Amino acid sequence: MKLILKLIAGIVLGILLGFYAPDIIIRALLTIKQLGGQLIGFTIPLIILFYITSGIASLPKNSGSLLSKTVALSYGSTIIAGSLAFIVASTVISNVPQAAVDGGESAHNLTSFITLEIPPMFGVMTALATAFLFGLGISVTDSKPLKALAEDGRSIIDLLLAKVIIPLLPFYISGVFAEMAADGTVFSTLKTFGMVLALAIFMHWVWITIQYTVTGLALGYSPLKLVKNMLPAYFTAIGTMSSAATIPVTLRQTKENGVNDSIANFTIPLCATIHLSGSTITLVTCSTAVMALSQHIAIPSLIEMLPFIMMLGVTMIAAPGAPGGAVMAALGLMSTMLGFGEAELALMIALYMAQDSFGTACNITGDGAISLWVNKFAKQAPEAESIEQPQN
Repeated sequence: MKLILKLIAGIVLGILLGFYAPDIIIRALLTIKQLGGQLIGFTIPLIILFYITSGIASLPKNSGSLLSKTVALSYGSTIIAGSLAFIVASTVISNVPQAAVDGGESAHNLTSFITLEIPPMFGVMTALATAFLFGLGISVTDSKPLKALAEDGRSIIDLLLAKVIIPLLPFYISGVFAEMAADGTVFSTLKTFGMVLALAIFMHWVWITIQYTVTGLALGYSPLKLVKNMLPAYFTAIGTMSSAATIPVTLRQTKENGVNDSIANFTIPLCATIHLSGSTITLVTCSTAVMALSQHIAIPSLIEMLPFIMMLGVTMIAAPGAPGGAVMAALGLMSTMLGFGEAELALMIALYMAQDSFGTACNITGDGAISLWVNKFAKQAPEAESIEQPQN
């Protein structure tokens, strides 16, 4: 919550400075924005490489068909949620005024004091392909040195995110909004901000309702009772902004819904890592809004958007657990598959962080529905599978 308040303060300060500050102050903010943008761009492929490699290599291997069912349910939930979010968002946001975001030079011709380029070591798609190759390879060969390398790399990126990039975001966002204020486009952008955030949170509630209505009716439970039992986990996640920190409450409430202890102990920690339907809803909704605001990016059709949603679902499997981790992992896909520039990526960070707690709450509430289905499959299996709690 402190980070959200800092981001809001950064937006307000950037707007005020953009309107009233002398050019030298605005240029100083633009310098921070330029350097921050280069650092984020350099880090994106490393996030994808180390997080996805480590995530795939760390999936539990001794749980048989229930693991594949859990992963398939989680991925399917994420894809359907993202597709539904795009259909709704593209319909609602289609009339948003264009040209509120411009990745080019400021109308006042203000530039940063320093222009420093930090090219990434490799591209996003190279990072994805390498992550899958080594993640699956480590899983098959059980190579401990390579697994340790992936986990150590992930720890280093964790530290970079927690100590440098995340604390830098308020200043980075402040520079973005100072530039928009100087260009006179800030108020149309803020108007869209409010609508998009409300739409994303509404879509979270719709998706939770759909998950538990379908699950309850199909498995013979009361949907209202299922949702009521999960409310403590939902509100805990709003406060913690972390699926991992909410696991104890999610576990307790899932067991109250009748899920076997061993199944809950297996699915909830795993789904906290791989089931991010709420985050996907937010990312798809916000990216649709940013495309509507952009001068040079048209909103695609659902068929054209589907490859992005499917890749987003894969990327979410190993998104960093820190606040804002999902959007940091998704920035590479947005730049390569949607054509987002620095201005669009900065808006995505601001939009996502403003509702991160609600997206997390939707994620973990949906984990309870996944657990109910896995519990059903386990009862149907003639042989009892050995379930080990994943070490995440």
